[in-house]
Amino acid sequence: MAKYVILVTGANGQLGQSLTSISDAYPQFSFHFVARDTMAIDDEVAVKRTFDEIKPHYCINAAAYTAVDKAENDKDGPMAVNGTAVGILARASKAAGAGFIHISTDYVFNGLSETPYKEDHATDPVNNYGASKLAGEKLALELNPAAIIIRTAWVYSEFGNNFVKTMTRLMRERKDLGVVRDQVGAPTYAPDLAGAILEIIRKTLDGKLPWVPGIYHYSNAGKISWFDFAEAIRSGIESDCNVRPITTAEFPTPAKRPAFSLLDTSRIRETYQIAIPRWQDSLEVCLKKTSGGKLHNQ
Repeated sequence: MAKYVILVTGANGQLGQSLTSISDAYPQFSFHFVARDTMAIDDEVAVKRTFDEIKPHYCINAAAYTAVDKAENDKDGPMAVNGTAVGILARASKAAGAGFIHISTDYVFNGLSETPYKEDHATDPVNNYGASKLAGEKLALELNPAAIIIRTAWVYSEFGNNFVKTMTRLMRERKDLGVVRDQVGAPTYAPDLAGAILEIIRKTLDGKLPWVPGIYHYSNAGKISWFDFAEAIRSGIESDCNVRPITTAEFPTPAKRPAFSLLDTSRIRETYQIAIPRWQDSLEVCLKKTSGGKLHNQ
């Protein structure tokens, strides 16, 4: 039986590695994972060459410039990867007749809402990273109206660098730790997001559901602060580190962060019948995948 070819960018990132980790569960797909050294997404010639060679049926753009603080002084870098390159991939996908799924972020919002952000809420990024991601969203829909954009937030996993791994390391190194309490949202376990993406493709291919273009939100169920998240990690790894709540003002960073990042996920749940796990359950899964309580890649 002929397999559907799925091109995945950002192979070395958290989402890319998470897609790799669950790919065996989808034998009907033939995955082609690329990283910057094999296909730079902001290189239009390289993108066209790859599309011509592998002829993908779908393209999942999991590549991104995610150094939020660095982006404040490196405006060209994030805009090239998070903005211009998304347009290149969107155009290439449309030309190839391939479905295009692009991953965006809660940082397109200003964080001043008091209710979970819906997809049609006015965007207003408060830092350069968010501005670059918003530019990518606009290019994706302009150059490929059939694209699906999934905004997510607070991504973590057993892969790469993320809050869970950083907290785990610091809690083993220190006896006392301050974590911001006045930024609220919900974490996203990257393998859960990876599964949701592949389920959208599977269900639409099977004819069970239609492909509905547009913007969707995905994060694990619940509402917490970074402090709450850190406390749960501390409990999960049975650390005796003292975790203290602090304010954003007490932990200044080059880039401003949204104070409220909670996403309304009802559209993706209803349109594609996606079951979204509670953040507590997904965190437990992540911690159980560690060896002897130690997270991978440390």
